Amino acid sequence: MMPKKKIRAISLLSGGLDSILAAKIVKEQGIEVIGFNFESCFFKKSGERSKFVLESAKQAGIEVKFASDFSDYLQLLKKPKHGHGSAMNPCIDCKIFILTQAKKLLKKLNAQFVVTGEVIGQRPMSQRFDTMKLIEKESGLKGKLLRPLSAKLLPPTEPEKKGWVDRKKFFDIHGRSRQAQFELAKKFRLDKYSSPAGGCLLTEKEFGKKLKDLFVRQKKISERDIELLKIGRHFRIGKNKIIVGKNHEENLQLQKLKQKSEPAFEVPDIGSPTTLLLGPKTKKAVEIAAQLTLRYSDFEGEKGIVEYRASAKKKKIFAEKISEKEIEKMRV
Repeated sequence: MMPKKKIRAISLLSGGLDSILAAKIVKEQGIEVIGFNFESCFFKKSGERSKFVLESAKQAGIEVKFASDFSDYLQLLKKPKHGHGSAMNPCIDCKIFILTQAKKLLKKLNAQFVVTGEVIGQRPMSQRFDTMKLIEKESGLKGKLLRPLSAKLLPPTEPEKKGWVDRKKFFDIHGRSRQAQFELAKKFRLDKYSSPAGGCLLTEKEFGKKLKDLFVRQKKISERDIELLKIGRHFRIGKNKIIVGKNHEENLQLQKLKQKSEPAFEVPDIGSPTTLLLGPKTKKAVEIAAQLTLRYSDFEGEKGIVEYRASAKKKKIFAEKISEKEIEKMRV
């Protein structure tokens, strides 16, 4: 007798509850499930998200493969075929992009289909019935994309038709309520997953404004540039950008991300932000960076000394606090 063919699936894992539930539901049917996570720097704390992915997969006994493609994703973000949401979020194109990455793994890992934790009606842009069909088609996974949490509300997929999985054991969850998912989590004893919001910065309008400014002003963009967008107050003066830390944690992050040639400003001997000056070190740019540093420090007077260092040598500048009116003209 010929041995039964081992069926294998690639399951998208975000670190959230829905994705690990979907993987677990399919795994319970005897399918070998391999988790897949597309790493993105457009999350508040990307490193923590990866930890959630690993922790959630570990409790379900699932191996995880990671991938990233900053350059291609950035191009998608600039001109998404299906447009942005309320901010800079290209949700439909993003899902297609990630599923396309997962599709590449099917042949490489000898897997037969892809699993996601999508729920009909949970997200206004990418999880409507019509857009879910569109995503399946444009990712090249028509018939091979299984969504166990809403499978009973969707047409049968190839894995269901071929009897690899039992459709009766899937669900008809829809809408934004997550009560059904929480009950399933208890059943499967899953308690390690990130919050439902997900933390994608592209959905935040303030971050979106900073990102648009970066796209307009800068041709070559690195992951460091994106990390800097997550920190502090941002100001634009011509070719210069000035970033002022909001608290001690952000000050440390700015110091860590600072390049050797970039001046960092602080008010000595008092509570002060770290201020980073990006772009040409003109006299005007240095003066404004110093003024902003003094303005957001604990210094009580209107004029004071600000120190800055670009390389080994520390310099001092006498600065005057800048007015709120001038600040708003420069704010990104």
